[in-house]
Amino acid sequence: MSTTRMTLGKAVNEALRASLETDPQVMLMGEDIGALGGVFRVTDGLQKDFGETRVVDSPLAESGIVGTAIGLAMRGYRPVCEIQFDGFVFPAYDQITTQLAKIHNRSAGRITMPVVIRIPFGGGIGAIEHHSESPEALFAHTAGLRVVSPSTPQDAYTMMREAIASPDPVLFFEPKARYWDKGEVDLSLTDAAMLDSARVARSGTDATLVTYGPATHVTLKAAEAAAAEGRNLEVVDLRTVSPLDVRTVVESVRRTGRCVVVHEASSYFGAGAEVAAQVSEQCFYHLEAPVLRVAGFHTPYPVAKIEHDHLPSVDRILDAVERTLAF
Repeated sequence: MSTTRMTLGKAVNEALRASLETDPQVMLMGEDIGALGGVFRVTDGLQKDFGETRVVDSPLAESGIVGTAIGLAMRGYRPVCEIQFDGFVFPAYDQITTQLAKIHNRSAGRITMPVVIRIPFGGGIGAIEHHSESPEALFAHTAGLRVVSPSTPQDAYTMMREAIASPDPVLFFEPKARYWDKGEVDLSLTDAAMLDSARVARSGTDATLVTYGPATHVTLKAAEAAAAEGRNLEVVDLRTVSPLDVRTVVESVRRTGRCVVVHEASSYFGAGAEVAAQVSEQCFYHLEAPVLRVAGFHTPYPVAKIEHDHLPSVDRILDAVERTLAF
């Protein structure tokens, strides 16, 4: 296997480039994604190499971006939309949940919607209001949408290639605080069923930590800190919030007997609640303690000065681990 070391943001760029090269029906749409290369420069160089008709600078109108993408998908294209920041997706919420998610079912399978919506999401970059939100649960609740979030450069590359090739609409949540994390990427790995499977990011025996996206980094750091204290924690990176790979999570919890779920979004009615319910139902006779959650608080996202008190931290995760091990 030949690998190249690159950042997570560069891995997304390479996946978009490869898809544009191999499939003439792929096109990119979004605000400032062309000459500027996007706010985070993830699409840097793509308009120069593929032209303005395939990498389209759109008006500032998220509903228009997604609505246009739906029409293009009906005509055989594979549009990839960029929503500049997580909090800006809501003007397109109606298009996504009432049209994009339902047309395949409404047409009795005759019409597919191979649309990818890229959404930089999560906190940790010191941004202002509406620039650090985690709305993934709102879309995971809607049948007909895939909701995914990579945590490593390799996953970002492979999952983007798989998302663009998928006949289903995919909401691709990119952890913006991790855009500059580097890792080895095998550019030949384009079909590994990552959109359907979680990964065991760290093996362990004492408890299972379930996480995804931007929270994976801090969860792994917590597991490393726990190891120094003699705790052997397993970390499961979901990759896909919907559909959820329940089997991998359940197999892990049945081995360890304990489960802590970690994500940045509010714990109230969040993705962690679904994980906790599935684990409680399917691992009832294996659990040694209640399933616990470490997540953002049920408040609007705070100002930058105190955002790190809002986000899951190593200390908060370790506190939950100690509570679950105390049973």
